[in-house]
Amino acid sequence: MKRQLKDLVFRAIGSAGFFPVFRRIFAGRAVIVMFHEIQRDCRSELMTGTSVELFEYSLGWLKQEGWAIVSLEECLERLASNDQSRRYAVLTFDDGYWDNISVALPILERNNAPFTMYVPTAALTRTMQCWWLGLRELFRSRDDVTIDAMGMRFHCHDLESKRLALTKVDQWVHQDYRRAEMLAQTFSDAGISLSRLNSQYFLDRGALQELSRHPLASIGGHTTSHAALATIDTTSARAELADNRNYLENLLQLPVRHHAYPYGACGVREEHLAKEAGFATAVTTRHGQLGTDRLNQFALPRIGVGSAFDSEISFAARMNGVQLAAQTLLAGRSHRQPAARDVSGRGRATVS
Repeated sequence: MKRQLKDLVFRAIGSAGFFPVFRRIFAGRAVIVMFHEIQRDCRSELMTGTSVELFEYSLGWLKQEGWAIVSLEECLERLASNDQSRRYAVLTFDDGYWDNISVALPILERNNAPFTMYVPTAALTRTMQCWWLGLRELFRSRDDVTIDAMGMRFHCHDLESKRLALTKVDQWVHQDYRRAEMLAQTFSDAGISLSRLNSQYFLDRGALQELSRHPLASIGGHTTSHAALATIDTTSARAELADNRNYLENLLQLPVRHHAYPYGACGVREEHLAKEAGFATAVTTRHGQLGTDRLNQFALPRIGVGSAFDSEISFAARMNGVQLAAQTLLAGRSHRQPAARDVSGRGRATVS
């Protein structure tokens, strides 16, 4: 319902011809777009990635609207030179999923679209604690799910209730990433192997080596273990960054200059550590576009695209600056009145 209402508002703004107005006032000169999985069958994966249709639409929309899809290096160079001739889009993929090659790459090739893939070491070594894939497998494979660590039982018998239940547990982990370790027994009891999911969903070393030689591809770092850097001590965070960069450079025999903070968990300390580790840029998960003003190259914003909450009209609206306009309006209101708490119940998954 929330997505439908949002789409209705976006469609009304577009139909009224206001997109160019929003674009002129709120859109930046460039944008970094964030993808994860590009899925052939989003429903079977509980709407956790980006559908092929939405991915193809996104690239087609960018080209049709006159955005040039360029590498991250070229984008930053254009902004530094105050190039006003076009708007620029950078495509990024986090984590190194197999479907980025099997599904997305042919589409990228047809559009001659450069891209950057950010890869954690543990995905390649099959040791990453990919709890989000474990949860998806858990809800996908059964209608009754007990999460002992939460003290909750979910009864979900259709796609929507499974997706909502999965989102609830996912949000619970994101509130405190140490909770991910508390799911280990649940996965074990359900016969779910995170190592097997690593092999099933993430590229192996050979595939990444081959991809790194593709003329459209750039490979970036994503820490050793996919750690939320802001939640760990400085020594560990420094090692996560430096060891991942060294591993990838030794594997690929290429410089690795760009980094993405897992979960977007970063602050000033992490920015300094990324620079210290030898990276030239680092991207976040903060929503935003890039202007010609001086940029913090170690805290670059992105616009994420995923099928659960996005549609074609939503993508077009956000690229035209509509969401930024809404955020600006809400920020202004928050300075004038106390913030309201959301106490509404959400979802149709039955919880006991």
